[in-house]
Amino acid sequence: MYSDLEGKVVVITGSATGLGRAMGVRFAKEKAKVVINYRSRESEANDVLEEIKKVGGAAIAVKGDVTVESDVINLIQSAVKEFGTLDVMINNAGIENAVPSHEMPLEDWNKVINTNLTGAFLGSREAIKYFVEHDIKGSVINMSSVHEKIPWPLFVHYAASKGGIKLMTETLALEYAPKGIRVNNIGPGAINTPINAEKFADPKQRADVESMIPMGYIGKPEEIAAVATWLSSAEASYVTGITLFADGGMTLYPSFQAGRG
Repeated sequence: MYSDLEGKVVVITGSATGLGRAMGVRFAKEKAKVVINYRSRESEANDVLEEIKKVGGAAIAVKGDVTVESDVINLIQSAVKEFGTLDVMINNAGIENAVPSHEMPLEDWNKVINTNLTGAFLGSREAIKYFVEHDIKGSVINMSSVHEKIPWPLFVHYAASKGGIKLMTETLALEYAPKGIRVNNIGPGAINTPINAEKFADPKQRADVESMIPMGYIGKPEEIAAVATWLSSAEASYVTGITLFADGGMTLYPSFQAGRG
């Protein structure tokens, strides 16, 4: 537990399901005040609010599309209106779909780039603007991926978006470090979330993925939430501009393990 997170206001985009949901519940357990964001899954967002209430937390849900500038502005304003300030911004919303690169419609490219990269930029910009205007040494966390480092055939738009997030985060971290504002990435590997449920339900596909993970298992959303709370806490006060990979070793070239290289 991180006592300094008590009373902090945390906004998490794309938090009706998956990693965002797990982070919302974990921050509530840390006694932070949580703003859940959803684009269309109102029922799931309300479920998260109920789960947060069960652990004694305070939270609201705000509808909004991270690709729409006015929605992101409203998200920050809603957090401040309800809870009085903003301390932590987590840009978690993201999408993906498999398409051969030479057949990829521009619409698919734009949709992924706009959600994953532009959405993270808008969230970062608005949070940092608030931090600067109110002299808050806040924290921004962008949800990257092992694919900011590992190429991913059939997902060129996704890999490009995460590569972009890497340098965006590093640039923002350098620009705002003098003001005490920290900007970091989390780079999850294979995590058991709804977006991966169908793939991991197939024994062969699951085994194929697990073979790429030196620790031998697919991660849990709660393991990413634990990273997010640490990065947001005073324990990480000297940490900025990094990608913290939480991937079971996936980025360590597992094919070079003894006997496999």
